[in-house]
Order: sequence, then structure tokens, then C-alpha cells
Amino acid sequence: MEGEDETESGAEIESIEDLPSMGPSTIKKLSEAGYKTLEDMAVASPVLLSGEIGLSEDIAGKMVRSARAALKMGFQTAEEVLRKRDLVERIPTGSKRLDDLLGGGIETQSITELYGEFASGKTQIAHHAAVMVQLPREEGGLEGKVVYIDTEHTFRPERIIQIAENMGKDASRILRDISVGNAKSSDHQVELAKKAGGIAKDGNIRLLIIDSLTSFFRSEYAGRSLLAERQQKLNRHVHDLQKLADLHNLAVLVTNQVLAKVDVIIGDQVAPVGGNIIAHQCTHRVFLRKAKGNKRIARLVDSPYLPEGETVFSIGEGGIGD
Repeated sequence: MEGEDETESGAEIESIEDLPSMGPSTIKKLSEAGYKTLEDMAVASPVLLSGEIGLSEDIAGKMVRSARAALKMGFQTAEEVLRKRDLVERIPTGSKRLDDLLGGGIETQSITELYGEFASGKTQIAHHAAVMVQLPREEGGLEGKVVYIDTEHTFRPERIIQIAENMGKDASRILRDISVGNAKSSDHQVELAKKAGGIAKDGNIRLLIIDSLTSFFRSEYAGRSLLAERQQKLNRHVHDLQKLADLHNLAVLVTNQVLAKVDVIIGDQVAPVGGNIIAHQCTHRVFLRKAKGNKRIARLVDSPYLPEGETVFSIGEGGIGD
């Protein structure tokens, strides 16, 4: 029977088909769930893999351990980590001041979170970044494509056209290289993120945008009785996003809603949705708020190596600027 024959100890594993307990139907199920390479298997959780594919935890565990062994996923020297960090690239936002705040722009291999109240500029930055990442390298871009997961029906191709034409670019080509998924629920959002991994393998995806990250989680898991379930699901989702960023050297840009802190009089009177789960998993966190006219204020709240700081940028017909 399929699943009973294991790869012999010491047999060379070069692809997902070589893993123990692997057969045609299992390979098909794995592919449909977004597990197509050894890297996908190596970073998987045996418990989650078991639930998604319908395997026992023991078999799922053997598959994951074999993939990790084949890829030699253990400790690395700090020098090896630095070499991987040398591959990091940055996507300009359109504002030199905002880029400086972010250490040069939106970073690949990382999750950058933008949070703030309505009309604070989150979606505008996302639209502008979707154009900037496609620019030639000599113009600051990464010559890459975009996956845009829209959970609040805020993506507007007309805005992309405005920004692209203001730069003198072919708006039709820019639009063709943005793959848009309109999420209908938190489950659908998670599924679209997994499908983005498949697109990233086959194409030159350098930016994954989710606008917004917590909208469905907030509406579907209302009340304290569902809080633990919501946070657990959100935690898995954000971990999957980081895996995508690591595996494909792409940037993940997420927007987030805020909630009012009714007990605060001085200081920030809003907090990002998602609590400590989002706080721990997002690499860079930027708080946006409205100022006079078309001005917006961005404050870098958290980063593993960049100093906290604040800057002002503008939003105009041509997108983000100083």
C-alpha cells in the first residue's frame, strides 16, 4: 500500500518525491496544499502537515525530518547567516524620508507592518510599492512581480495606473505583473497566501502584500471565547508568511487595523489588532497617522536593528512622496 514503503536509510533525497512514505496520491495532496519542494517540507510543522494531508503525525514527522536532513537544516555560523543577509534587497516607497526610516526601503526576507487609522496612508503605500518593485534596478526597483491579497476591497487598478503614468511607465505592463486575490474569509486568505508560494516558485515574485492582515480574523472571531482560537490561527498564518519571505527572498508588506485604547489619555490612543502575536512576528512595525492636508506621519515603532524614529511624507496624485 502507498505510504508503507519508506526510503531506505542513507538513500539520497533530492526532491519531495524521494521522501519516505511518499506515493502519487500523497504527492498530489501535498502539492494541492502548497508543499511542492523539499524546502516547503523542511519548514513545515508535522502536526499541521498531518491535519492538512490526512497522514499520521508519525509519518508526517518522518517526512519533515528527512527533508531537514537532506537540506542540512541545523545550526549555521553567524558568518553564514550574514551571507544570507547579504542577499536582502529593499523596495523604495516613493518617499526618501520614509525609505531612510526603514533603512533603505521595504526589506526582503522580512515582514513589514503598517498600522494606523482609516486614511492614514497604509493602502496608498501598498499601491505605490506594487509599482516601485517592478522598476528596473538602475531606477531603484527589483524588476519583480507582485502578489496582492485584498481583504477589504481596497485595491484599485486605477490608482496603479495613476502612479505608473506619473512615473512615465507602461501602466498596462505594470498591471499585468500584479496578481490580485480577493479574499472572502480568513480561511480563504490563508489559502491565497499558500498559493502565493506556488506562484513565487514559478515566477519572479518579490513583493507579497496583504491589505489588511487582520480584517477577517477580527470579524470572524469576535468575543473573548474565540480569542485563543483566533490568535492561534493568526500565529500560523504569519509564520507561513515569514517562511515565504525566507524561501523566496521576497518582501511581505501587511497593513493592519487599530483599536481604541479607551484608558489612555496621553500618548498613542490606538493599538494594532493582533496583540503580541503580530508584535513578535512582524520584523518592522510602522505606525501611520494623518497630519495636515496631504501630509502623513510615520513612526518606526519596532525593528530588530533600526532605531526608533519618525518622519513626514506626503500622498498626492502621483502616489507617495516627500
